Amino acid sequence: MDREPAIILFDGHCALCTRSVRFILERDRAARFRFASLSSDAAARECARVGVHIPIATAPDSVIVIADGRASEQSDALLVIVARLPPPWPIFVAFRLVPRVLRDWIYRLVARNRDRWFGRSDVCMLRTPEIQARLLE
Repeated sequence: MDREPAIILFDGHCALCTRSVRFILERDRAARFRFASLSSDAAARECARVGVHIPIATAPDSVIVIADGRASEQSDALLVIVARLPPPWPIFVAFRLVPRVLRDWIYRLVARNRDRWFGRSDVCMLRTPEIQARLLE
């Protein structure tokens, strides 16, 4: 039975986030994911649908994945993503054995430094036809 595509909510101005979306798109030929910027109306609708409130001040610091009627954030969101990618990526689900407090600490360390390490853009990523078809509006 095919599952409904998972929805990845990301910071559209973060270079690391944009590269991550491109990474996922290149590997996700089965279209298991849809995407929306965290600041979009589509993100607000999807979060409301599953009962998640996105605090405006902290939203860009996290990726949120909505899958199977649930929202996952930070390291748990990354594990949902790798689980749905084709092999070999699901092997990284083994990181679930690492305590969440440690996984999320590492996630927050990268999130705090991502602009310095990877850059930031004043415009959202380029919308190629493939990306456009998978974006929620």
